[in-house]
Parts: sequence; structure tokens; C-alpha cells
Amino acid sequence: MIQEPEHYLDRDAATARWMAHARLLLKLSRRFATLVPEGMRSAAQLANYQSGKVIIHTDNGAVAAKLRQMSQRLCDELSKGGVECSGMLVKVQPRQTPLRSSASTQKPLSAQAVASLETVSGSLPEGPLKGALASLLARAARAE
Repeated sequence: MIQEPEHYLDRDAATARWMAHARLLLKLSRRFATLVPEGMRSAAQLANYQSGKVIIHTDNGAVAAKLRQMSQRLCDELSKGGVECSGMLVKVQPRQTPLRSSASTQKPLSAQAVASLETVSGSLPEGPLKGALASLLARAARAE
């Protein structure tokens, strides 16, 4: 019979504590999402719970300021859900988005631009600028 990973994690004493904390965070996170005004849900997320304090990460300072103003009401509502909430710590912690490498689009040069660059390149003395223009003309895509 195939068991889910949770079954094995709950059996070990060390990981059972982590699993209990993870379940608590999930419960608090869902409750927090229902309490926070709709406009702020995507910019604020519950990050942790330690010693009765809820730690919230926000994407920007405006949301953090508003949540700090609402902190007592939010703590009271979270406490009604069965978890002691004696305080709320709100931190500005923008979400980390992995670097996305986007392929650059090659912009073709018009026939007029190619002709102008060839003219300029032909009139220049030997040097780095002339070499750079020759390299540009060799690599550039040309518009048809």
C-alpha cells in the first residue's frame, strides 16, 4: 500500500514537530487571507508564527502600514480561530522572483540604415570605431 509523504513525516519525532507547525501555519494563513481586505491579499502573506506572535511579510510599505494599523483587530480575529495571537510583526519583504532570462529580440536594420552605416564606415580611418561598425554590419539582421 502506498503511503503519502505526510505519513512518514508524522512518524518521526523531529519532523512531526515541523509538520505540526506547518499545519498551524497553513491554518493561520488561510484564516489571515479571509480577514485581510481583498486589495491587500496578493501583497501580504503570513510568514511565521512564534511565541504567540504572527509574522507577516508584505510587498511594500503602504500595505505594511495599513496592516500595522489593523494589527490589533487582526490578532483578535485570529485568536477567535483557536490560536493565541498576542501581537503581529509586519515586515516589508518583497517576494523573490527568480531571474528570468528572456531572449532578446533581434531588430532588423533597414536598407537605408545599412547603407548609411556602410558609408560612414567607409569614410572612417582604421580604428576601433570602424571595427565596431564592421562588426555591427556583419552581425545585424537586415529587413527585407
